[in-house]
Amino acid sequence: YHLQVETVSTMLNRASRMVAQRLPQIHQVRAASTATNVKQFKIYRFDPEKDSKPYYQTYDVDMNSCGPMTLDALIKIKNEQDATLTFRRSCREGICGSCAMNIDGVNTLACLSKIESGSGAMKINPLPHMYVIKDLVPDMTNFYQQYKSIEPYLKTKAKPEGGKEYFQTKEDRKKLDGMYECILCACCSTSCPSYWWNSDKYLGPAALMQARRWMADSRDDYGDERKEKLRDPFSMYRCHTIMNCTKTCPKGLNPGKAIAEIKKDMAEI
Repeated sequence: YHLQVETVSTMLNRASRMVAQRLPQIHQVRAASTATNVKQFKIYRFDPEKDSKPYYQTYDVDMNSCGPMTLDALIKIKNEQDATLTFRRSCREGICGSCAMNIDGVNTLACLSKIESGSGAMKINPLPHMYVIKDLVPDMTNFYQQYKSIEPYLKTKAKPEGGKEYFQTKEDRKKLDGMYECILCACCSTSCPSYWWNSDKYLGPAALMQARRWMADSRDDYGDERKEKLRDPFSMYRCHTIMNCTKTCPKGLNPGKAIAEIKKDMAEI
């Protein structure tokens, strides 16, 4: 009899816990069913530890209690509906580049992508043609290795006058505008067909624009050496001026122009 009482008690406790766990979900379903401004989000899902292939999962979000940006919706879904949804994010101000993804067919930053009104579902994918770690998180290893290869730092052959700092005129400093603002989100590189086909050899728009940024820096003494490193058939010359990179850049930069300037300078060597 004593064992039977313990068993009944255990069952009641388990049932209570299950009800407690289900209540938030029940409230969410009720809220979604009564909401008048619901937006659907069709999100790419893939967990390599348990999924044999990727799939899409659809979430309904009440826009009356959600911020205006796609990142707001993703955070709301993760907090209130599905804690397993995985994505990168940090600054929420278009500065860090962490939340780069493909939204409705366009590479952009989720924190700068406004949720469009209308009945159609927004389709969200990871950056294209990259290995996926999980859900909306791509593997950026190759991208960062390419950035490292262009040596993105000041290289000089002599110490500065006075031994303190390298001076630069306002005119020379202005030459860096439109390049130094790059946040390495990889939106441009992953929108480039040439990068899709040759990402193991072609450096891509992001890395090449940063290479140009240092070539254009009046304080740097290794411009010619930087150009020579790009003289092989693949590092830079796989660029066919498709200009997807410039069209998709969320910061409004022009990687295509930077690559064209490198080609022009190298033709004059």
